[in-house]
Amino acid sequence: MASYQTSLRPDGEVLWLHATTQERYLALCDAGHRLKSMRPDLMVIATWEDDMGTVPPVEGCDLAHGVLPPDQSAAAKRFLNHWRPDLCLWAGGGLRRNMLRQMREMQISALLVDILDDEMPERKMRWLPDQRYRMFSGFEQILTPSPTVRAQLIKSGIHSNRVKRVSSLGPATMPPGCNADELGQMQKDLGGRPVWLAAQAQLEEVPFMLEGHRGALRLLHRLLLILTLDSEDSQQRAKSLIQASGLQCADWDSGELPDDYTQVLVAGPEELGLWYRLAPVTLMGGSLFAHLPGQSPLDALALGSVALHGPGTGLYKSSYHHLDQAGATAPVRNSKELSRQIIQLSSPDKAAEMALAGWKAVTAGAEMTDQLIELVQDILDMREESHAAP
Repeated sequence: MASYQTSLRPDGEVLWLHATTQERYLALCDAGHRLKSMRPDLMVIATWEDDMGTVPPVEGCDLAHGVLPPDQSAAAKRFLNHWRPDLCLWAGGGLRRNMLRQMREMQISALLVDILDDEMPERKMRWLPDQRYRMFSGFEQILTPSPTVRAQLIKSGIHSNRVKRVSSLGPATMPPGCNADELGQMQKDLGGRPVWLAAQAQLEEVPFMLEGHRGALRLLHRLLLILTLDSEDSQQRAKSLIQASGLQCADWDSGELPDDYTQVLVAGPEELGLWYRLAPVTLMGGSLFAHLPGQSPLDALALGSVALHGPGTGLYKSSYHHLDQAGATAPVRNSKELSRQIIQLSSPDKAAEMALAGWKAVTAGAEMTDQLIELVQDILDMREESHAAP
């Protein structure tokens, strides 16, 4: 991981992201990725809190700087003088008085997003003036999902126009597309057969998935499993496991189409946009065992497929927790639970209820990300115009 002492500041715009949770980190990097597509010369650097542990590189961030230096004036000044960020996006609490003071003195634009009730700094003594005004006054806008936070900030002296109530910050997604003619033909060929998808499975998960599929087949005799794996070698080895289990298999990448006797269709990851649209239920591969890295369920949810997952949620642990509570996703601990969920979700009413919860969760994150990107664009455009003025 590069550090700011060994990395030079580029000549163009620099956006500094600071996250206080893994979920916020992913959401900010998603916004950074979209902003970079609109502003090709933009460089995005990211920092985070020490208690977040190891944060791997994510698309959308050019430099994962790491944990911020101690909140001392000299250290804060060195960091800011080196990067001279055009804008800071700070997500959550953990506000640093010295860093914020240096940012105000250097007139660095900053936005505060997603701060919650328990992240607000407390007043030291009730009989002293509310010092929180000074901490928050340097932010051009403060976006919070909490009405309590908004009321406290306005009471401290922050103008109401600068404190906006918005949705919670969460990762958004741009789901993969598919060929509309191919989708229509597959829907016609399947003729209403129940379908479920195992997306980007790891080879070690395949026996678990096949056992769950066999259990569901006892009640859903025409059930089709679409099994996608990342590598050609894994696909061939998975086919051997399927054939050894006695299930009938077809290989999509070899040009084979499922017929009435096909019970498992093996494919690569290239057509996930098609499979998410065909399958009302998706088991997120890479999650069935705790040591596996997991993957984001947002593409599946955005395309109307209910997402099931195991204990291996990795970077997405917080996201899955919130989605489970919202009824948008569901955990499975063993193959019997997997079979039961597939059977239950074969009911259109149950699947539609969870799919709606998933769609609401995804659109809420997308709405917040869109608002944030628009605000960032406006601020950077204004800075660019002011610097270009004679």
